[in-house]
Amino acid sequence: MDLKTRGELVARHVAAESAHDMAGTLATLHPECVFEDLAMGRVWRGHEGARDHYHEWWNGLDTTVESGRRAWADDGSLIAETGFSCRHIGPFLGVPATQRIFKLRFVVIVSFKDGLMMGERFYYSLDELLEHLGQPNRKPYMGEAA
Repeated sequence: MDLKTRGELVARHVAAESAHDMAGTLATLHPECVFEDLAMGRVWRGHEGARDHYHEWWNGLDTTVESGRRAWADDGSLIAETGFSCRHIGPFLGVPATQRIFKLRFVVIVSFKDGLMMGERFYYSLDELLEHLGQPNRKPYMGEAA
C-alpha cells in the first residue's frame, strides 16, 4: 500500500471518526487492530475493542479531529501531531458531563496491515485532559475504565 493510499485511508477514518460513524470507522480498521492509550495505560484489541474504545470517548466527549502535522516513518507508519476539539457531554473518567469545550493535543502513531489501519498508539497529557474536565487533582489508576 503506497503512502497516497494510506493517506486516503486515514482521511476516510478521520472523517468517520469525527462524524461518530461507527460502521465507517470500523471499516477502515484491520480485524486484528490494536489501540494503545499510553496516558491511561489501556489497550483495546480487534473490532470489538475498537468499538469499546470509541464508545467510551464518544459517549463522554463530542469530538472532532483537527488536522495537524504529519510525517511518514521509514516503516510506513504515520506519525501525526494533532488534536481533538471536544465538548464534555457525558460521564468520562468518572467525571459527570460539564459541557466544557476544550482542545486536547495529542500525537498518534498509526500502523497499517493488509490495506487497513492496524493500530493507533496515542500520546497525550492525562493531566491536561483532567484539567479540562475540571478535575486537575484526580488521578485515575492505570487501566481504569472511562
